Amino acid sequence: MTVPPEEGLSLAQDFPEATYEQWQQLVSGVLRKTGATVPDASVPESALTTTLADGIDVRPLYTRTGGERDEGGGARGFPGFAPFTRGSRPEGNAARGWDVRQRHTRTDAAGTREAVLGDLENGVTSLWLTVGEGGLPVGELGRALEGVYLDLAPVVLDAGAEFGQAAAELLRLRGQQADGGAAPDSVLGADPLGYAARTGAHEAAPELRREAAALAARCHGEQTELRTYVVDTLPYHEAGGSPARELGYALATGVAYLRDMAEAGLPVEAACGQLEFRYAATADQFATIAALRAARTLWSRVVQACGAPAYAGAQRQHAVTSPVMMTRRDPWVNMLRTTVATLAAGVGGADAVTVLPFDDALGLPDAFARRIARNTSTILLEESHLAGVIDPAGGSWYVESLTDELARTAWAHFQEIEGAGGMAAALRDGLVAERLRDSWAERSRALARRSEPITGVSEFPLLEERPVEREPAPERPGGGLPRVRRDDAYEALRARSDAHLAATGARPKLFLAALGPAAAHTARVSFVANLARAGGIEPVHDPVTVDADSAAEAFSGSGARIACLCSSDALYAEQAAGVAAALKAAGAARVLLAGKPKDAELRAEFLGAGVDEFVHAGGDAVAALTSLLDRMGVAA
Repeated sequence: MTVPPEEGLSLAQDFPEATYEQWQQLVSGVLRKTGATVPDASVPESALTTTLADGIDVRPLYTRTGGERDEGGGARGFPGFAPFTRGSRPEGNAARGWDVRQRHTRTDAAGTREAVLGDLENGVTSLWLTVGEGGLPVGELGRALEGVYLDLAPVVLDAGAEFGQAAAELLRLRGQQADGGAAPDSVLGADPLGYAARTGAHEAAPELRREAAALAARCHGEQTELRTYVVDTLPYHEAGGSPARELGYALATGVAYLRDMAEAGLPVEAACGQLEFRYAATADQFATIAALRAARTLWSRVVQACGAPAYAGAQRQHAVTSPVMMTRRDPWVNMLRTTVATLAAGVGGADAVTVLPFDDALGLPDAFARRIARNTSTILLEESHLAGVIDPAGGSWYVESLTDELARTAWAHFQEIEGAGGMAAALRDGLVAERLRDSWAERSRALARRSEPITGVSEFPLLEERPVEREPAPERPGGGLPRVRRDDAYEALRARSDAHLAATGARPKLFLAALGPAAAHTARVSFVANLARAGGIEPVHDPVTVDADSAAEAFSGSGARIACLCSSDALYAEQAAGVAAALKAAGAARVLLAGKPKDAELRAEFLGAGVDEFVHAGGDAVAALTSLLDRMGVAA
């Protein structure tokens, strides 16, 4: 039966209209039951607010209020039109999907050629080649690209200080082919400021900048359809930068290159066409989506301020799945991280996406890892049809709000850099390094306390996993900004445990003294066991439960030097003091207690009976594990 449509019919017509105040009352009621602390009683949802990097608060609910746009596209405009928030092209990636760009870092031409041809035959649409220092020798570029049709497959060079030689070689190879053409999305990869950030070679930057500007003028004059510059934010991302800082530094770098090209005689409109911007895409999907949208908005503002036509502000974006989020332990989980990051990059409107292989942090990726990396994009494009909708996140009150906040914060960072004399001066004088150090210190605290968990590393680690071994990757140029990873602190702890295992045949152990039935102690046993494994410490939970009479014998047979009491608060009050005393009498060098008793008298009783410290959720896990390994005699 066909039901004729009725004018004004709404699926919600039989339900009373809900108000924000009603929702607040419900939130307040739930929070009262949980005993959560509410910072502001008049705004109960404040207890559910999460603070991101750059001090941006994420609320639990977003509404139309304050974020409504008019029917004509409002401040966001339409895809392909200024300010390009919704995309740099009217059709977005719907016509052909994003450019699937694979990265190659081998130093031998034969191995690079084999990998390149395999990628192009199996879904990759452009190549990103590391050339020069730490990569393929410039003179070997021809051998590596033998059999590649340069008019079909864009090539993006990453040649550091040797970008001029690498560009000349690529142009020579292009001229040798029958039609003499090149794919319009090829990029010569000049990034003098990024090179200075990586290496600290600030004295070389002025000459490299002049060389890059001259190369851009040549490409423009010869109408090669090549882009000369890459504005690469990865040096700042890999040094611990927050999303807004990366955007601010990208703006400052892009403006510096526009000035260089203007001095070389290029009109602003032409100079804008010589730039490609490279951003990190993380597993925080909404932050990545908003960052890419904000980046386009901000660059459009800069270009219009420079006096160029509005259409010149359409930013070309290359998104790379974050190297910082890749883990060395349990690297298979990286497949999930890169999938979420790729989805976010696609939804955010990136023109090109590079999925780093899951074993990227371990060395040179093998063929299987490269296959999974390229198939990540293929599945999202061909099976999930992710590119079929232009700006799918547009109109989401949360995404629009986050885009605005990121844009405002990034603009403040950009202004700080400009006020310091520009990006070159800010790098040379240490301002950038100082700001990035502060950002990473703040994030490191969250990682140490596991409020930013790392699956397979700080949460649910597997001590018995077999290590994944890869051929060592070429050493990349350094000497400038540091390179960090989220798992750095935990990796150092696990490395200590691995060395202890190799030297003694066993890992350091922690005895779990569980009190009472499983229902009473399971939650805290799981918490402590998970914590211990994050530091490479083997938890020993045998027997399943102990008391004051059996604890000493069980501890003596465990092979551990330190014990941790695990149970409910009620059983702690009854048994913890006696069991702690028994463990100390049996030779325990230290006795921990899982939890944080609120009663001051009870805490004092536990401490008097032999408990040395309390471990609990929200504590500094890295500090606690470091202390444990030290007291277990595990060499640093």
